[in-house]
Amino acid sequence: MLLDGKVAVVTGSGTGMGRAFAIDLAKAGAKVVVNARTAADVAKVVGEIRGFGGTAEGCVASVASMEGAGAIIRTAVDAFERVDILVNNAGIMRPRPLVDMTEQDFDEVIATNLKGTFACARHAVPHMIKRGWGRIINMSSASILGQEGASSYASSKGGVLNLSLTWAVELAKYGITCNAIRSSAATRLTEKGRERAKQAALARGEQAPTDAELGYYKPEEAAPLVVFLASDDAGWINGQFICIDGPRLAICEHTHHAKTAIMPGGWTTELLSEHFKTTVGMPLQAYGFLTPDGRKVL
Repeated sequence: MLLDGKVAVVTGSGTGMGRAFAIDLAKAGAKVVVNARTAADVAKVVGEIRGFGGTAEGCVASVASMEGAGAIIRTAVDAFERVDILVNNAGIMRPRPLVDMTEQDFDEVIATNLKGTFACARHAVPHMIKRGWGRIINMSSASILGQEGASSYASSKGGVLNLSLTWAVELAKYGITCNAIRSSAATRLTEKGRERAKQAALARGEQAPTDAELGYYKPEEAAPLVVFLASDDAGWINGQFICIDGPRLAICEHTHHAKTAIMPGGWTTELLSEHFKTTVGMPLQAYGFLTPDGRKVL
């Protein structure tokens, strides 16, 4: 099998996308550490994997602390003597408008989504370096383009993307690749938003759209991308932001100069007022990834 002999850690794998990733990695031959904060969820997924003949261990811990992240990686090392693949999937969302968001709201999301990604990698990468091989797959989000009520979530996922690009540069010399992915999945994390969009359609006298019509797909449809990126076949792929939404696969462009204008002698405020629109300002870059009725545009 594609991942025979490999050991994979999947954070936040008690439900949703993480569960789908863990199961497909195990079906591809990897030994998997299942992680979540809820013991029942961990036990269920470990049981599912063992039920089809796969190998799995569970770790109930939060990625939001260095201690919790360390416990997750130690589970892999103690049980399987190595860590080859790290899927940083654990994430939470506390949707609030900026004017209503508290410091606690912000800090909790950053701690899990951004610090948790750092913490798990910090513990796992030394093991990968020793073996001269590793795969890090981080979950980012289209929310980095802007999402109402998502100051903490969008900033955390933007940070995850930046970590991914930095680690791709820093770790390549050790045989370790790092890529970020995103997928619009119908999970508990997106449930409220999907329901709001459906209720809004009904209020307008329209038929409620399906999850797929809103741009949300089954978590299982994204799992093959994780398995592929974790394999030797994807060793040439590094530092990429890859999207998979049902049947659509896409590479996202990194932030580079979209349009450039040169003014000999430099720009003044007056020159900017005169020339911005006719040089770099037409058109301006799109922002936001949801239409007003809740459908995905990315």
